[in-house]
Amino acid sequence: MARTGHKNAARRVLIWLVAIFAVLTAVLGGGVITGHASWAPKLALDLEGGTQMILAPKVEGSTGINEEQLNQAVAIIRQRVDSSGVAEAEITTQSGRNVVVSLPGTPSSETRALIQASADMNFRPVITTGDPAAVPVASRTPDASLPKPTAAPTNASDSNWVTADVYKAFEALDCANPAQDKQPRSDPAKPLVTCEPATATTPAVKYILGPVEVKGQDIVSSSFDPVQGAQGSVTNAWGVTITFDANATKTFKDVTQRLNQFYVASQAQGGNDPKAQFAIVLDDQVISAPRALAVITDGKPQITGNFTQASAQALSDQLRYGALPISFDIQSEEQISATLGGEQLRLGLLAGVIGLLLVVVYSLFQYRALGFVTILSLVVAGGLTYLAIAILGWTENYRLSLAGVAGLIVAIGQTADSFIVYFERIRDELREGKGLVSAVANGWKRAKRTVLASKAVNLLAALVLYFVAVGNVRGFAFTLGLTALADLLVVFMFTHPTLQVLARTKFFGEGHRFSGLDPERLGAVPLYRGAGRLRTPTEKPAVVRARNTGAAAEAERRMTIAERRLAEKQAQLAGSSNGTKEEK
Repeated sequence: MARTGHKNAARRVLIWLVAIFAVLTAVLGGGVITGHASWAPKLALDLEGGTQMILAPKVEGSTGINEEQLNQAVAIIRQRVDSSGVAEAEITTQSGRNVVVSLPGTPSSETRALIQASADMNFRPVITTGDPAAVPVASRTPDASLPKPTAAPTNASDSNWVTADVYKAFEALDCANPAQDKQPRSDPAKPLVTCEPATATTPAVKYILGPVEVKGQDIVSSSFDPVQGAQGSVTNAWGVTITFDANATKTFKDVTQRLNQFYVASQAQGGNDPKAQFAIVLDDQVISAPRALAVITDGKPQITGNFTQASAQALSDQLRYGALPISFDIQSEEQISATLGGEQLRLGLLAGVIGLLLVVVYSLFQYRALGFVTILSLVVAGGLTYLAIAILGWTENYRLSLAGVAGLIVAIGQTADSFIVYFERIRDELREGKGLVSAVANGWKRAKRTVLASKAVNLLAALVLYFVAVGNVRGFAFTLGLTALADLLVVFMFTHPTLQVLARTKFFGEGHRFSGLDPERLGAVPLYRGAGRLRTPTEKPAVVRARNTGAAAEAERRMTIAERRLAEKQAQLAGSSNGTKEEK
């Protein structure tokens, strides 16, 4: 019953592994069918080519930029590129004044806008909104009826900020062609006429905004998360949470207290007062204008609405990186060819194939039929890694570079090492005279600790490299860590269950000479030797040396120092006590 139970458990584990393969293949296949994914992994800049942009960083209020600011500009661009999901980008400086950004493939408009986005972010209250189109001259309000301030503004939401000139600019603005980048930087102490561009879910809106009340530099962090319902349950909606510093927390409390009063009054009258909104302005353009539904006292407002996960992440990234003090102008943009090209990729793949063949030859020579388990395990690990890289390329825009290919090649040897450790533990058990089923069980207990320790070291090294290094080294670290995880999954869910099943077959269980698990070829001595005789501790080394010198030498070589000293001491005691000769 016990043996049947172990066999059935092993088969269930193998079925689970097949299910994982099926799910990953179905996920990737669904992406291919919808046109969002490809069966082939995405390639990085060094293998595919892409787009090169030369950016000129500028600091507000300064005509030049020093080395420290330029280094900060590179860090800002790298943060923005990484946040957009573009992997393996190259970011360098040029002539001590420009930043060169090379991106694989063709960057999306969102990525390009995020890179170029100005660092001039602030929060302004909304005074009024209007139709995004420009009002024709013939239909404009006569000058006599244009708004005229009746008193000095008392707060940033006061309508007295709207002068005749401000209102004319508001009417003339066309949000379909605002040309915001050609306008001079706005005065934070004065009202602003601007637009919120249309998105896939919302139309464009034209605004008159009051003076700046909170600056973008006051943002400590931002994040995007699913919105929780009234009972704490997670909904399908997404929101963006902002965290302000201590000074801005108090200011924002006063602002939301004023805006919330407009909201409560408008709700009582059955309308929506635009003065209940505060606009988040980036480079003098509104990126979001939420309503103040409550007074925010802790400096952690959450913006909710018609967000998808992608749009919530985009707004969070703009808030996190848009508040930095440097902006960028794109001086030039051009397509570039692969920096390494297909020849280097072919050579890298050739090196991988050679390494794989060497592992296969060694496995078959050393372990005979058992070597096919190693080969199949490598195939399974390779399949899992390939599917993972392809899916990550679709969902996270991960791109495989030549450094990443090198990580995959290095992983071949590390993966094979796990199987070798396991097989040798099984052979050690067979040399002790145990049956194959027992040897597999005991060998797994011993090998499991070694494999886990080895993979823990690999993962630690990969994590350190990934978070400390930049550029291509991160690609190497990522694939190294990914393959370590795949190796663990394969050893636990394929290699060990497969050996549990094979141990109960006649070919392996009876130790066929080509199975790689022949006890006699391994120099094993059975516990029961027939005619009522049992193997004794002092007898085992002598019999092993007599029957199979080569196998015995191998077994002795694998002994620890303590085991070897104990064997020598026992042999000396046996020889001095009765001088018994070894059996032939």
